[in-house]
Amino acid sequence: MRSVYDPTHLRTFLAVAQTLSFTEAARRLGVRQSTVSQHVRRLEGATGRRLFTRDTHSVRLTEDGEAMLGFARSILDAQERAAAFFSGSRPRGRLRFGASEDFVLTRLPEILRTFRGEHPEVDLELTVALSGTLHRRLDAGGLDLVLAKRAVRDGPGELVWRDTLSWIGAPRVSPDPDRPVPLIVFPPPGITRARALEALQSHNRAWHVVCTSTSLSALIAAARAELGVMAHTRGLVPPGLAPVPARAGLPTLGEVDFVLLHGHRPGASRGTREAADALAASILAGGDRLHRAGAPW
Repeated sequence: MRSVYDPTHLRTFLAVAQTLSFTEAARRLGVRQSTVSQHVRRLEGATGRRLFTRDTHSVRLTEDGEAMLGFARSILDAQERAAAFFSGSRPRGRLRFGASEDFVLTRLPEILRTFRGEHPEVDLELTVALSGTLHRRLDAGGLDLVLAKRAVRDGPGELVWRDTLSWIGAPRVSPDPDRPVPLIVFPPPGITRARALEALQSHNRAWHVVCTSTSLSALIAAARAELGVMAHTRGLVPPGLAPVPARAGLPTLGEVDFVLLHGHRPGASRGTREAADALAASILAGGDRLHRAGAPW
C-alpha cells in the first residue's frame, strides 16, 4: 500500500478548512479552484471519508474533517521540522510580530510557543494592539508581520479566515429597542467599533458609550457586568458571553476578515524576512486553532 497523505493535498485541505471557501483557498495557494477541488477529492479518496459538506452557499467540515485537522497539522509540522534540520538552514534574526486584541483569549500563544521551540534563533518581539493601530505601525515600518482584521474585504493581506461579526453581551442582557443602545467599544481606530457605529447610524438607532478600553479583557469584564453590548467576532465569543437575542432589533454587522500582512521595511535583513515567512506559515497551518472550540490560552 503506497503512502496515502500527500503534503500538497494536506496544505490544500487546511486552506479550505480555515477559509471555508474553495475560492479563497485557491487564491491563498495561488492555484485554480479546480486544482483545490481535485486535491480535496484525492485526500478524501485516500482517507475513504468525506471531509467537507458542500452546497451552493457554504462549505463545512464533517466530523472526519475536524479529525483530519490535527493529523494534517502534525504531518506537515513533522515534515517541516525534518526539512529544516537536514537542510541546516533555519530562520534567524529579530522578528517584530503584531497581533490584534482579538487573539488574547485564543490559542495563539500555543502557536507562538511551538514556533519559538522550532526556531530558537529567532528573536520574537510581540506587540498586541488594535487592528487599526497595527496596520499603521506596519505601514510606518515598525512591524515585520501582522495578524489582524482588515476593514475592506478586498483589501491587502493573506486571508487566515473569514467570520461573522455579531452583537454579544451577558446572557440576560437584551437592549430595549426603544432606548439608546449601551455600547462597549474599543477606542478609534478600532475596526469593530467603526463597524458597530456605522451599522447603528445607518439604521437610525440611537446609542451611547458605556465603556471604552484598548484592553479586550476590560471590555469583557464590562459586558459580564451587564453594562451593555459589544460587537465581536462570532467565532471568538469569550466564555460567559452570548449573542444578543434577535428581539433587541440590533442591525447586522456583516463579515470580517482576519489576515496576515508582511512589512516592507527598507533594509530588512534576509533573516527577518525568512523568519516572517516561517511564522506566517505556522499561523496559516494552525489557523483553525485560533477560532475553533477548545480551551483558550
